[in-house]
Amino acid sequence: MSPSPAPQTSDAFEAYVRERLEVIESALAEAATGRMPFVTEAARHVIAAGGKRFRPLLVVLASALGTPRSEEDLTRAALVMELTHVASLYHDDVMDEADLRRGAPSANSVWDNTVAILVGDFLFARASDLVADLGVEFVQLQARTFARLVQGQIAETIGPAEGQDPVESYLGVIADKTGSLIAASTMFGGMIAGLDADQIRALDEYGEELGLVFQLSDDIIDVTSESTGKKPGTDLREGVSTLPTLLLGEYEDEESRELLAAIRSDLDDDEVLADVLGRLRAHPVIDRARQEVARRAEVARGHLVGLPEGVARDALSELCDTVVSRSA
Repeated sequence: MSPSPAPQTSDAFEAYVRERLEVIESALAEAATGRMPFVTEAARHVIAAGGKRFRPLLVVLASALGTPRSEEDLTRAALVMELTHVASLYHDDVMDEADLRRGAPSANSVWDNTVAILVGDFLFARASDLVADLGVEFVQLQARTFARLVQGQIAETIGPAEGQDPVESYLGVIADKTGSLIAASTMFGGMIAGLDADQIRALDEYGEELGLVFQLSDDIIDVTSESTGKKPGTDLREGVSTLPTLLLGEYEDEESRELLAAIRSDLDDDEVLADVLGRLRAHPVIDRARQEVARRAEVARGHLVGLPEGVARDALSELCDTVVSRSA
């Protein structure tokens, strides 16, 4: 069915987006259905835990910059992006030996690593099946995006090359692991709407930068928030490099050096972790990290300038503020 253009008043547009996300949510559970009940249960495990559905939202918003060629293709495009994302989460949890995902036990802790890896493969296969109906250019973009996801994970695993700046190395990792899929989501939406090559390129640049902002804000949340799906300080305890800890390494005063040494020590004890978190929260590096997130959000917003004006572009612009406010 060929849909009409998105409504151009704020309330009507919000209802339009919400209705499409509801359709996508229902289709997501169906797409994660396997031949065996066990496969269905395991494949829906992370999906059922909820999530922001940020990538489907971006597909819908970007598609509203024009007129989607069909509602069915819009739904398929959003499903491909979310299924690819969820598949990567199953693999990430194995790599990270995670116990929680979105506040619920991770698949690898409920079953085991083998099941989690195979279910991730199953979900990626479902995404690949769906994307084939969209066209060769969609297949190619999804394949290239998944290749970047994998290479980002490898780069994170082996760490910076000798002589490479740790911050630049980290930004490269999150560009591949997070930015690439968010960029592909905005591009899928624009492609479904038939936007021209320059507009698709602008969406690519916007999405890539927004993806960095999204992950960097998560880095700050890991330190400052106590209401997320994982315990605060999880990254610190696991020795994961994040923006605040990497920037802390650039401070040369004694207090900062002592704090960095404490972060690199054994943080298994809850009281020790709480002490380190308190000191890090009070350190000026957190404000510096927030400033970097806000700066990059403005860079992302700048890529929207050449796109069609209207409520869809306004919504994409507002997302920049929403992502920043998560770290404030």
